[in-house]
Amino acid sequence: MIPTIQANNLTLHDLKDKFGLERTKEEQFFPEWQENLPELTDFEKQALEEVKGDYIHLSEYPILEPIVKMVVLSPLLKLAGFYRPPFYLTAEKEVRILSEDEGTLVTGRLDLLVFTPQFWILVIEAKRAQYSVEAGIPQALAYMMGSPESEKPTFGFVTNGPSFIFLKLTKDGTPTYGESEQFSIRNKNDLPTVVKILKRLGQLVSQ
Repeated sequence: MIPTIQANNLTLHDLKDKFGLERTKEEQFFPEWQENLPELTDFEKQALEEVKGDYIHLSEYPILEPIVKMVVLSPLLKLAGFYRPPFYLTAEKEVRILSEDEGTLVTGRLDLLVFTPQFWILVIEAKRAQYSVEAGIPQALAYMMGSPESEKPTFGFVTNGPSFIFLKLTKDGTPTYGESEQFSIRNKNDLPTVVKILKRLGQLVSQ
């Protein structure tokens, strides 16, 4: 019987050891989060100020994962255009990944998947605000490795509400990933930059 690991129990070491995943230090591996970012309208900027204000107000009490999705994640995805063609969303999608030597099976359900009929564009993992955003990286990468697309990169977006990190994974040959900087909802320009990056990823798929 093949040993099974739940994706939310994975570490980065597990992904390296069992699936050969490598983290690149090459800056040009993931230019999409830095280059050719679109501008935001005044309406979009105002909407993001409201998101920030709502989050700061609600953060006086512990913010659970469903609230993170409703208050922060949902408006960001809407502003980025992921509720419109050519994109679709699904939640709690089951993913199963078998290691190269077929010695380990990873199973789990990803929080949210933005996709086109052709391939997965964005795997989103949302955590409670009390968790470090780092805690969601191994889980998001595991789900990204479960993408049926092998020729095009898959992008990930991890948030715990106040913090955000983007991921990029390629599976052509050795599975390799890179990370963006970590963004914070409390920093003046970070939330607009997060939406710009989301929009840019959407543009790349639509082209």
